Amino acid sequence: MLQRLAYVWLRNLRVKRFLTKARSASRVQSAVLMSKVARHADSDFGRDHGFSQIRSVADFRRQVPISGYDYYRPYIDRVKRGDLSAMFGPKTRLLMFALTSGTTNYSKFIPVTEEFFQEYRRGWNMWGVRTYLDHPDLLSKKTIQLSSDWRQFFTEGGTPCGNISGLAAATAPRISNPIFILPRSLIQISHTASKQYAALRLSLPSSRVGIIITANPSTLVEFARVADRRREELIRDIFDGTLSSDLEISDTLRQSLQSHHNRPDRQRARELEEMIETSGKLLPRDFWPNMSVLAVWTGGSVGAYLPRLREYYGETAFRDHGLSASEGRMTVPLQDSTSAGVADFVHHYLEFIPEEEHGTASPTVLGGHELEIGKNYFILLTTSSGLYRYDIQDVVRCVDFEGEAPVLEFLNKGSHISSVTGEKLSEFQVVSAVKDAFAKLAIPMEHFTMAPVFGDPPGYVLLVEKGCGDQVGERLAACVDRGISELNCEYADRLETGRLRPLSVVHIERGAWADYRGKRIAQLGGSLEQYKHPCLVTDLGFVDRMAALSPHRIPVSAIR
Repeated sequence: MLQRLAYVWLRNLRVKRFLTKARSASRVQSAVLMSKVARHADSDFGRDHGFSQIRSVADFRRQVPISGYDYYRPYIDRVKRGDLSAMFGPKTRLLMFALTSGTTNYSKFIPVTEEFFQEYRRGWNMWGVRTYLDHPDLLSKKTIQLSSDWRQFFTEGGTPCGNISGLAAATAPRISNPIFILPRSLIQISHTASKQYAALRLSLPSSRVGIIITANPSTLVEFARVADRRREELIRDIFDGTLSSDLEISDTLRQSLQSHHNRPDRQRARELEEMIETSGKLLPRDFWPNMSVLAVWTGGSVGAYLPRLREYYGETAFRDHGLSASEGRMTVPLQDSTSAGVADFVHHYLEFIPEEEHGTASPTVLGGHELEIGKNYFILLTTSSGLYRYDIQDVVRCVDFEGEAPVLEFLNKGSHISSVTGEKLSEFQVVSAVKDAFAKLAIPMEHFTMAPVFGDPPGYVLLVEKGCGDQVGERLAACVDRGISELNCEYADRLETGRLRPLSVVHIERGAWADYRGKRIAQLGGSLEQYKHPCLVTDLGFVDRMAALSPHRIPVSAIR
């Protein structure tokens, strides 16, 4: 305990240096940019973009365009084959590719270099140090971290591909071993239901769990449901010192996991049974009564899950991870109950486009120190993963400043990307899947809109007018779900694990879209010729607003 406290106190010096540097964040940012440009000037990407001639931020912006993943794909494909010189300078070490869903018809492979990974860890370390200092009781409690394998498969060049949080868990310092209750080998379970059960089986014997760390709150909602749904199996395994034979895991991994808890714990089993007798359920708020913190995203649409987490886990503090993705960690929250965090100006070079100018030919591009409090921006990333001026399609709001460093809160993905549970569904994917489904089912192509709806679990609704596939609604929904799943691995995962319910097709009255179009044109101006029908909306309130606009046309009861 004292050793861990001393470790946290020493690490807090790094946070203090970070906050001191924030006073001159603009100067630090320039140095960060020039360092990354110089380090990779001898790469093919660096030569193609004149890195050797870049001497200033202005030079950098002239030489390198704002772009998305497609711009980097040819270079990344070469790195996947083992040609690191396509993107990186000499002596660069590539550790893995982090996988994330693309906005087109393929997953994105984000290179994770040694430098990028160390920056990622330092950002997480600052977050963790402040979390544990604010909640010192955690040093004497257990931590559950839920993450995925960083070696799910390998590229043709032999580089592992998977989840960067899994690499961080697998390489955590030894001093953290007594705190983390789950064995590192747990991340090797690819079957989600089996992983959740195994995590519960291995952590339920302890009542001293103080914090759970995972990205999406929907994961913790399902985690709690699994505990209650499979309560009899869990109690039996704990009573007997076994691990359910139904789990989809290898014999070797089973032996490794069971070695951690292979002794019967009949006293704990009886305690859990008494909880069920008292409340009729087996929920985390009862079997982990000492829970202090839930470390999950709280910004954007996922904030809708927080009341349900209270119901399942009790009155714990929420500690947002900050704005983070496979492409980089952009903010570091330093307090509870807010998604806002200080921009990570010491590791990435960050630029910002005012929300209203995003997508225009020559948008205004600002440094972090130039932002205005209360205004919204799209964020551009330049990182040690070989991405420069990368448009990650995240909208943030500047809510404050720490010195010259902006304090940012995440609002939502860009207007053409919906992410209720982290699925990052793009309009391109929706259009592709619906178009193919209409063709397979011989349905004439008409206006449609796919919209998220909150629920337990949440999901999506495909709104189409009557006469458009009236007799094949369920087949159409299933066909679209299959099509999107083929294009978006994260959407497929959420469907499989129950974090998203299957798509519903709702037939609205003829003329509803005309009503909507007329009201939008009247509200926003423009002409009929300029109007673009939304094939995907990101707003959880869209269906309700449609009902308010045309109550005689939208059968809302069909959506509930």
